Amino acid sequence: MISIALSKRYTLEDLTKSSTALRFGINNHPTSLVEIDNLTALCTNVLERVWDKFGKPRIESGFRSPELNKKIGGAKNSQHMSGEAADIEVDGLSNLDIFSWMMTNISFDQLILEFHNATVPSSGWVHVSHSRSRNRSEVLEAVRNSAGKTEYRPWKG
Repeated sequence: MISIALSKRYTLEDLTKSSTALRFGINNHPTSLVEIDNLTALCTNVLERVWDKFGKPRIESGFRSPELNKKIGGAKNSQHMSGEAADIEVDGLSNLDIFSWMMTNISFDQLILEFHNATVPSSGWVHVSHSRSRNRSEVLEAVRNSAGKTEYRPWKG
């Protein structure tokens, strides 16, 4: 299999690998050049910068085909499906620290601190999206409400 470079340190394989896709035989590859261009922009403008600052981020979820996104219960309009989003962590670092640095040092569409517990620094993950056409700089946190449903709230710090 040929490795397709998206940026200095990232390949298409890095952004498409998924244990869920493998387990269920789901094709999790982009179907358009637009999706690959979006992944390239995400890697170049976001992930490479995080790596430069903190070391290699672990990509928990990158590109998702519509079938994979549906299988995992992703949002119907998830930017993961267009190649514009990744969920990341950096081993040994607080997700809040990564999120806080990204807020002021990265151009992004959405930045979401997902399911972080302040007493467990490595809890949750950081969702970041980057758009080649519009970056809203929207900062949110994702929490579970009393009914167990995910709520997205404006970040208040």
